[in-house]
Amino acid sequence: MDQRIGSSSQPLKGEPVKGAGFDPAFIPGITAQAAGPEAEHAKPTEEAGRPVPEPAGEPEPGAAARTAEAPAEPEDASGEAAEPESGPEEESGAVEDGPVFEVSDRRARFAADHRGVRLALDEENCEFRWDEIAAVETESPRFGKRFTITVHTPDRRWYPIEIEAAARARFKEWESELDAVLDAYFEEA
Repeated sequence: MDQRIGSSSQPLKGEPVKGAGFDPAFIPGITAQAAGPEAEHAKPTEEAGRPVPEPAGEPEPGAAARTAEAPAEPEDASGEAAEPESGPEEESGAVEDGPVFEVSDRRARFAADHRGVRLALDEENCEFRWDEIAAVETESPRFGKRFTITVHTPDRRWYPIEIEAAARARFKEWESELDAVLDAYFEEA
């Protein structure tokens, strides 16, 4: 029985070969400009799910009438301008009372509060709501000062972060603070 290594599909004749293996400038999801005479006369259409704006010229008929009819701000029954309703707690600045755990070193940062868990390493950040977390695991090494916190998600992915402590004595303190936050906000299903 013969078995081939690699793809069995071959490009069609006359069709350009696509992919990073053939074109070092290839980026998946970005389409190349059309080549040929029809490209010169083509009108811009939607690209990557975003509509392309029309060129600035004559405004759409009736657009001025619609903007003149619409009030600038919604008014309530008293005639005063109504204030927009407050959105989520983060936007209004209200902070829920409860345990908060934050720990960081020169590169990494871990924070857990009523909104969820946030990890940061250098310029990379990720945030998880409590319903997106399957488990939170801690590990303190036998030797050394790096405390590891791993966030596990239901889709079997895990996100570890290591925090360097000033002293090994901080590990027990951090574990107890994190346990208090997990007891308050994390619900096991």
